[in-house]
Amino acid sequence: MPKRQRYYSIFSPPSLSMSELVKTTLDHESTDRLIEKWLEHHNAGHDAYNEWFRDVRERKHEHFGKQIIAWNKGAFAPENVFCRTVDTGRLIPLDRTWTTHVFHHHSMQERKRSMMPVVLTMLPELMLLRGMHDRGCDEIYIIVTDLKRQEMDDVTEYFKLVCKHCFGQPCKPTMEKRILYEHMRLSHTLLRQRRTPCFPQIDLAVRAILYEKQPRFLVLFSYQTTSYSQIFFTDPVFVPDEDLFHDYPTGCPTCCTDDCEMIRFPRRGLETASVLKIKTKTKRKRVKPRDMCNWIDCDVSFGVVPRHRKSTSESSECSNVCDEQHPQEKTMILGQVCSKCKLVKYCSPEHQRNDWDEHKRVCVKA
Repeated sequence: MPKRQRYYSIFSPPSLSMSELVKTTLDHESTDRLIEKWLEHHNAGHDAYNEWFRDVRERKHEHFGKQIIAWNKGAFAPENVFCRTVDTGRLIPLDRTWTTHVFHHHSMQERKRSMMPVVLTMLPELMLLRGMHDRGCDEIYIIVTDLKRQEMDDVTEYFKLVCKHCFGQPCKPTMEKRILYEHMRLSHTLLRQRRTPCFPQIDLAVRAILYEKQPRFLVLFSYQTTSYSQIFFTDPVFVPDEDLFHDYPTGCPTCCTDDCEMIRFPRRGLETASVLKIKTKTKRKRVKPRDMCNWIDCDVSFGVVPRHRKSTSESSECSNVCDEQHPQEKTMILGQVCSKCKLVKYCSPEHQRNDWDEHKRVCVKA
């Protein structure tokens, strides 16, 4: 019996295979080229981004627990700028690239419009958001629209409503009626304004990415000059810290007010961030922030009772070293703080030596 074809519904989980949007993928090499191009432009003179990173360089760092940007040595380059990750507590450089999946209307492909400028427009924000995550951000998802400012505001509120009340679970009849009304209103509004893609395609793509890919964040991009691009976070823990990013430039080349922002980067933390509070019948796997050994190939978490680990071919060497340093007792692993910078922890002197080639680019006396 042939498999029944799925249909689009705002109250059932969609699939990316149902989308009519064209997907353009930019691999790690393309990202590297974009970063080089961005550095050539921004290192040529003092612009808002360059000045912000230089201001951050002068700030004193908290030794542990909070998000930090550390640029202590060398020229302004991603390999010399380090960021504390929100999921593992490691201090890693911003030179870890990613694959970008850009979903757009077929008319852009027919007009032979490249997606490289889309990523270049928000490259510093993507570098910082990627740097904030040790895991789960190897792929970044962007949906390209031509929404104006008020339309973007309305679409944002719609997705907050949907994710909170009917994301893969039945909702109350009154809420179902409200969601259906908002969907119809947005669909008719964008159709009258001849927006591309249409709202049902935007809705399908956003919810399908959230269902199937479960990203840390995704971007709803607008190339309208009078609008902004929205970042949707899927958990409050992924939101940049207000204490660190309160004066981050919004992307406008002339000023940095909220009225002229090109990308809505949450400078005031959770107060201005668009967090999708996803609630489902089945429990979604949430990322629990951990405090881990700073060597990237180690899986030791500090402050927890170690469990017996089964060695795999990929992590057997790390597991053996960690097991030798920390016998399987019912005691918590406290770790050893780097005595020079006091910004990172290690489970053993051997792992500190293994990490030194990278850590020496940021390690200075505290």
